Amino acid sequence: MRLVSPLLKHVLYPCLAGSGYLRRRSGAGPAIVTYHGVLPPDYQPLDAALDGSLVTAEALRQQLHLLKAHYSLISPEQFLQWCEGKQELPPRSVLLSCDDGLRNTLTDMLPILQEAEVSCLFFVTGASLDDAPSMLWYEELYLMFLAAPETLTLELSQIGGQAQAAGLCAKRRMWWDLVKKLSQYETVARQALVDQIRIQSGLPTDWASPYYDPAGRGRRFLLLNRPELRLLAGSGMCIGAHTLSHPVLSHTPPEVARREISESRSRLEEHLGQPVWALAYPFGDADSVTQRELDMAAQAGFTCAFLNLDGGLGADTPRFALRRVHVTADMTLAEFEAHVSGFHRLLRRRFLREEVSLLM
Repeated sequence: MRLVSPLLKHVLYPCLAGSGYLRRRSGAGPAIVTYHGVLPPDYQPLDAALDGSLVTAEALRQQLHLLKAHYSLISPEQFLQWCEGKQELPPRSVLLSCDDGLRNTLTDMLPILQEAEVSCLFFVTGASLDDAPSMLWYEELYLMFLAAPETLTLELSQIGGQAQAAGLCAKRRMWWDLVKKLSQYETVARQALVDQIRIQSGLPTDWASPYYDPAGRGRRFLLLNRPELRLLAGSGMCIGAHTLSHPVLSHTPPEVARREISESRSRLEEHLGQPVWALAYPFGDADSVTQRELDMAAQAGFTCAFLNLDGGLGADTPRFALRRVHVTADMTLAEFEAHVSGFHRLLRRRFLREEVSLLM
């Protein structure tokens, strides 16, 4: 699939979208689309791996226009009723969702949704119940690695001893390895280890201050705080849980994972005064979520829970492993429709089956 992806992206998908073939396809169950926010216009992307999940305002407008013209955009409330078996959905139904609760969801994304008169299910972490602004801890760690010397050596006896990386690619690998290892700790202990990494990286205590400015970088990296979350909920949008601190759940001890899932729901309900019925698993891929987490989501009282892969019309829809289309910054409009329609998923699965058969 990697070898033919440019052909799919720039030739096949535009042809199929232009002919109307993609939107004529149908499948059982709705398509679920997930965003991670909108790039503020005065923010200059720092790194493709870091910023690749945020779309431009213009791309979001085009995608919403396409969905409104050729699909049936449904509200989170309609989706809930469908999950509970109380309502049928129209053909080619699409639910909008958005993960993480970055500040730009309020300042840059919400006005576009209101302009299009559509609603969205926003998943936020426990950090959005604090008054003080903060960042996602793993994005803070990534920014730390970008600011660190080209060759970085860390000595962290608690999580495996010494690690060294030279160059951006090696630092990315070390960063992801640390994200998985640090996920086993709860917030306070994890932050203490992140502080150790900052000190060993030679960064001053105020190294992150540029990311807290109220303009572009602040809107890109800061999470919604308590008053801002109230504004988003009060605008008619639906709020779901994204755990307390966004760890890689599959790498957390059982008692930590259970608290991350269940307390994110109870704390949000207490703050918002309304039911929180949906959970989005952090990262949401096959390596980050196991059957253990699916069971914990059900036990915590959620009605449904969402993954972050392999979605589109016709995707499997088990209530605690709902698949979604992950929208990325480099996704063309035709590619977006190929994912929403479910055509990309079916094509990918066919190619994967062919690849497996060649190995047998």
